[in-house]
Amino acid sequence: MELVWPSIEYLPGYVDALERGWSPDTVRGEAAAREIQARISADAAGYVASLVDREAKGDPVKLPDGNIVSRLPGFYQWMWDGEFCGSINFRWQRGTPALPPTCLGHIGYSVVPWKQQRGYATEALRQLLPEAKAEGLPYVEITANTDNLPSQKVILANGGELVERVPKPPGYPPGEMVRFRITLR
Repeated sequence: MELVWPSIEYLPGYVDALERGWSPDTVRGEAAAREIQARISADAAGYVASLVDREAKGDPVKLPDGNIVSRLPGFYQWMWDGEFCGSINFRWQRGTPALPPTCLGHIGYSVVPWKQQRGYATEALRQLLPEAKAEGLPYVEITANTDNLPSQKVILANGGELVERVPKPPGYPPGEMVRFRITLR
């Protein structure tokens, strides 16, 4: 499995995954997938280009409760093993490792169900960490739901250390999450 930059070349596999019920948004799920499909239908090239936004020039971000917040600099990469496997994204604030309270972490990932339990999320995170270091961050923080043991295993396999157990921030469905920190070397 390798990470590839989103491109029209890989878009059919991405669309197929959306149509099969997968979503890169693990919080908003199906609603986010429908919105993405509509954006792709309206302007496929524009959608693909929007996935790499290091200057945060894109539209604001809609939280699960419908509130709108400013976009952070960031980008997506797609997992590829000859076909689409999932996505991983990275976001940050310039000049600080801190994130706004509405952001769950620096990195999020989602593997399509039919490719899970192959180590792809673990490998994707490993491949992404040098990109985070290149942005000057001393560490990244990643959160997972308290009951999402597979995601916690991915983070731990990449050097994550448990920082705290906290309630989800306002704007997200109620519940607790665990926050991990990975020191970038």
